[in-house]
Amino acid sequence: MRTVRAIIEKKRDGKTLSHDDIQFMVLSIVQGSATRSQAAAFLAFVFSNGLSHEETASLTMAMAYSGDTLSWDCMERVVDKHSTGGVGDKVSLVLAPLWRSLGVRIPMISGRGLGHTGGTLDKLESIPGYRTDLSKAELSGIFDDVGCFICGQTEDLAPADRILYALRNETSTVPCIPLIVASILSKKLAEGISELVMDIKWGTGAFMKTKENAISLAEELASVGRTAGLEMRYVLTETNAPLGRAVGNAIEVQEAIDCLKGGGPVELQELVCKLIGDPRAREVLASGAAYEVWEQMVTAHGGRVREPLLGGGCSELVIEAKSRGVLQKCDALLVGQSSVFLGGGRTQAHEAIDHGVGIYVEKRIGDTVEVGDPLFRILHRNHGLEQAVALLQESVEIV
Repeated sequence: MRTVRAIIEKKRDGKTLSHDDIQFMVLSIVQGSATRSQAAAFLAFVFSNGLSHEETASLTMAMAYSGDTLSWDCMERVVDKHSTGGVGDKVSLVLAPLWRSLGVRIPMISGRGLGHTGGTLDKLESIPGYRTDLSKAELSGIFDDVGCFICGQTEDLAPADRILYALRNETSTVPCIPLIVASILSKKLAEGISELVMDIKWGTGAFMKTKENAISLAEELASVGRTAGLEMRYVLTETNAPLGRAVGNAIEVQEAIDCLKGGGPVELQELVCKLIGDPRAREVLASGAAYEVWEQMVTAHGGRVREPLLGGGCSELVIEAKSRGVLQKCDALLVGQSSVFLGGGRTQAHEAIDHGVGIYVEKRIGDTVEVGDPLFRILHRNHGLEQAVALLQESVEIV
């Protein structure tokens, strides 16, 4: 007779779990017949002993279909994108409406920030009225009427991932490629998509610090995704410096809006178009046509596009260069951590954030810098300012 205890012992001893073993374990965790301690032990032994490709694929599928799923009846491509997290990464905000302008439908389930990387949902909630907790029926309506949405995970969508993700944070089992792959792909499979584009980041501001590790993650994601029936593609993105100028919540939304209107940072435009992979993308983005879709999407989510973004009234402090030369480094990790100190991010899932605080990066790597030139412009409310300033000063190197 198959039991939770027997499955845990099997993985503890380094043995291979069958598809049925994994299905049973995931179902037991969701239904509560596996105790919290048993679920934690399962994660610990997976972390220590790993999973084969077949086991990872089985875990992914079991998690994806552990609850409700979305499905779509349309003739157009149904595609999504996932990023492994970065500093100043507002790509999703631009990509979804732009892709929709190109005739693709995008049901995007996103998450919140934790640590130095920002969360798409936190950014969107800088928009007055924007709801990230829509029901399945509401999401279906937006999908039909607008063709794209960006929303949070519902209680019933891939519930195994929601349970295990929280437990991974508590048990320090987050940096495990099989668990990362299963977590990412289970949510995407539950969205009812047929194609997935991955933005795999590496560098100081990313989860994967080296390009080699990023490639390993990307290849496993692509392989498991294809096994599960998805058309997969990935882009490797270096993230040693923040993406764009804005690092925060409301200010990143504004930078995304600028990009949708045909402006914004060139590197943001380039990455969005590279991920989309359509030769028409640059022209459509430059035309500002995607901004109309953005307004439709935001309005459908309850957002009020004509009102100022939340979090106004911050004070401003400029950090100036103390030497002249060429900017050699702008450490994304330290910039992201400084935003957290200001209140723009969180270290615990329950913590509130300040939508208005943030940092404008005024110089890019390779720029010539003179004494007195602004390096950073900080929007703050005196919370964590001293620590943020120290980190930002440490983040740059001018030679």
